[in-house]
Amino acid sequence: MLARLQQVITLSLLAFAVAWAGWFARQGRWGWALGGALLILFGYALVLAIEFVLLGLVHGDDPAPRAGPAQLLRAWWGEVLCAPSVFCWRQPFRSRAEPDHLPAGAAGRLGVVLVHGFVCNRGFWNPWLRRLRAAGVPVVAVNLEPVFGRIDDYAPIVAQAVARVRQATGRAPLVVAHSMGGLAVRRWLSRCGEARAVEHVVTIGTPHHGTWLARFGHTPNGVQMRRAGDWLGVLAGEEGVLVPEARYARFTCFYSHCDNIVFPPSTATLPGADNRHVAGCAHVHLAFQPEVFDAVWSRVSASPESPVSASNSGAPATRA
Repeated sequence: MLARLQQVITLSLLAFAVAWAGWFARQGRWGWALGGALLILFGYALVLAIEFVLLGLVHGDDPAPRAGPAQLLRAWWGEVLCAPSVFCWRQPFRSRAEPDHLPAGAAGRLGVVLVHGFVCNRGFWNPWLRRLRAAGVPVVAVNLEPVFGRIDDYAPIVAQAVARVRQATGRAPLVVAHSMGGLAVRRWLSRCGEARAVEHVVTIGTPHHGTWLARFGHTPNGVQMRRAGDWLGVLAGEEGVLVPEARYARFTCFYSHCDNIVFPPSTATLPGADNRHVAGCAHVHLAFQPEVFDAVWSRVSASPESPVSASNSGAPATRA
């Protein structure tokens, strides 16, 4: 569903830009032709800029370091370059280009489950899928649907992906989740009733305590990500936050003071987790930073049954 929606949006914007440019070019009004087409195609950069201004304004007394203007500018530019490849290419047109990988003989290996975030699909993870498959790592990437449903609806999808990996490997997987996907994983864990359901969970820019921007969201899953919201309170209660160290000891949470979607930045951390700050990186771009993939790779390659554990080779290099 999401792939087709983003196909329509992407192709419509391209058609509108071409039509605009052609209309004014025929009149010899080249400034209007070029300027309008660029605004249609790159207007998203202005929206991103507004988000960065907002994250700077609402930082308040958040314990994360405050980003400087130069860091915010670099993060904005990184997101400007990264976002089109995700939302206008991988997700609409390449969501099935990189298949899941559950090879024969995977028993005993540490597998990986990839869970995307809000208004995304499995195409988000294409660079990760290529790299893990090239290394022979069992990996499954999910599609969370309905796109604008409740986060609770995604728990069975996560459960099914985990079951597939466990069936192939015979062991609990490593789960990697971006943004809202981390909340879907927590919802599943809060109800699965199994203490060793996962080897570890890595979240990337997940609004564990909600995000300021969610006040503008009106979809069911958007409302659930509001700060101090009822749904997050219920989730925390079910997890037993009176002893957070026991609950979140298997979490590694990557967050950034330049995250333009999940802010203030410390909302992407969990008490008792291994919280790792990545400086100067925006929301989508954060998932493709070397230190994030390397943290996952180090666990996969160190696994006793891993096909790469006996070698000293580094993570396979592939363009993100």
